[in-house]
Amino acid sequence: MRSRKKLLAAIAAVALLFLGACGGDDGDAGGSDSGGSVNLSLVGFAVPKAANNAIQAKFAETEAGKGTTWTESYGASGDQSRAVVAGLDADYVHFSVEGDVTRLVKEGLVAEDWNAGPNKGIVSRSVVVIAVRPGNPKNIKGWDDLVKPGIGIVTPNPGSSGAARWNILAAYGSVLAKGGTEDDANEYLRKFFENVVALPGSGRDATTAFLSGTGDVLLSYENETILARQEGAELDYFVPDETLLIENPGAVLKDAHPRAQAWLEFVLSEEGQTEFVKKGFRSIIDDLTGIEVEGANDPKNPFP
Repeated sequence: MRSRKKLLAAIAAVALLFLGACGGDDGDAGGSDSGGSVNLSLVGFAVPKAANNAIQAKFAETEAGKGTTWTESYGASGDQSRAVVAGLDADYVHFSVEGDVTRLVKEGLVAEDWNAGPNKGIVSRSVVVIAVRPGNPKNIKGWDDLVKPGIGIVTPNPGSSGAARWNILAAYGSVLAKGGTEDDANEYLRKFFENVVALPGSGRDATTAFLSGTGDVLLSYENETILARQEGAELDYFVPDETLLIENPGAVLKDAHPRAQAWLEFVLSEEGQTEFVKKGFRSIIDDLTGIEVEGANDPKNPFP
């Protein structure tokens, strides 16, 4: 019981911090990009690797991106942010939550105005979804079903994973959205964590654990479940009536090669966002429509 209370206290602290928050060797910082071969270092949270790789391939076809190669590191968002502070080389970071970028701002690694543009520093979007076993054998239809006896929940660890924080806030917010009080939401989280059977380190690790047979239900990014189905995984998912819009930030470091800025601009372009959508992300460009998304419940209308 004592460990359960400590976990809930930690979760509450994470939520408060989260809501409060809500370099390459081939060139000199601030210089011009003269073209040719350039290696950029990308450090990101675990989930968007496939989408970033697809965007990289398109970027290489442009004049600005020709000759670009990549050194990549993916993992739990908080761990990745701390690794950059500790010295992991990065030209561009793509994290789950804004606080993992502002950590780099405080360390002088990212400019204070990194989120001053029209997109406010956001490069990708998703929502929290509930994934279940094929055919939904436990008949899980919404948040209330997750706290019933005998339901095993898989969700990432909030100590390392941005996905975990989004999931916790979505669960908490679902109670408030239905007219509940903060006390009701806290009580819901207590019951929720009594049913948690695994807290993997990242959103991707949570997916792997669920697909390996752990638990009855997985809380996840919508894009993560769509990508899993694109890769042949057998699972069903649904967007609950009450969910949370996920906004993932991206930023160029102060000492990055100048081509990293061209990369960020391409990521924000219609072509870059199209590749995100194809991998199950929701575009930051609101009128980018008509893209069929394999693995979605309705590929022609993928984002309810």
